[in-house]
Amino acid sequence: MVWIPSRTFRMGSDRHYAEEAPSRDVTVAGFWIDQAPVTNRDFRSFVEATDWVTQAEIAPRAEDYPGADPNLLTASSLVFTPSDGPVDLRNIGNWWRFLPGAQWRHPYGPDSSIEGLEDHPVVHVAWADVAAYAEWAGADLPTEAEWELAARGGLDDTEFAWGDEFAPGGQQMANTWQGQFPYENTAEDGWLRTSPVGAYPPNGYGLVDMVGNTWEWTKDWWSSHAAEAPKSCCAASKPLAETETASIDPNDPARITRKVLKGGSHLCAPSYCRRYRPAARHAQPIDTSTSHVGFRCVLRPPA
Repeated sequence: MVWIPSRTFRMGSDRHYAEEAPSRDVTVAGFWIDQAPVTNRDFRSFVEATDWVTQAEIAPRAEDYPGADPNLLTASSLVFTPSDGPVDLRNIGNWWRFLPGAQWRHPYGPDSSIEGLEDHPVVHVAWADVAAYAEWAGADLPTEAEWELAARGGLDDTEFAWGDEFAPGGQQMANTWQGQFPYENTAEDGWLRTSPVGAYPPNGYGLVDMVGNTWEWTKDWWSSHAAEAPKSCCAASKPLAETETASIDPNDPARITRKVLKGGSHLCAPSYCRRYRPAARHAQPIDTSTSHVGFRCVLRPPA
């Protein structure tokens, strides 16, 4: 883990997506954070020690998903599947597929494995899975403010974790998408999907993969606008009760609450999702695992 000293920093952005605004000063108490995302190797140690079964390995109950197609109520997870050509970017169903048998050991479907991917970030982990891992490790998940402070690497109000130029001198600084999303990935950075942790330069705090590769869970409940979120983000503070802060997609009949994801992933593209920045944020239902979401843990000094 890496120590992040207490600091007041400029959180959010007024230059991009509405949910990142307003840019504001936030003070965060010092904490330790994993240098890299939790890997398949790390997660396997947890599963072997605890016999944990991830949510993707458990068939959903019909009573929890009213009106759902019974054929979809099987153990599965969302896997990115490139389209054959240009599609309507407003419909994520054009590139996401619920694949039965997809889970952390089989990241691209039942016929795939993590052999050779031991040092890649673990994926297909829902909120219950990452919370259980953190408890086993004697740690916690970062707040959104902690995560963003760490991602900025000591830089204030820059576009990226390394400065204001996306690829300085032509060097790819993170695992993102090159080409036209979701059908053409030219893989100029060398990777079509996830990459081994540490494949790209660390930020100013020595942390790797804070941008790109996989999105990362935080413990904050989602709000559609940063101004609605609690402004007290010091390590000693805790998120408000779920009933006060939990967000539910109004179009979701199952009413699944959502947490904040940070950092973007290898699927973030200039032509679709420019969220490969520390200020970027995204809502994730706590019951949903995908092939591009992982996590890392934090430790806080005793109060």
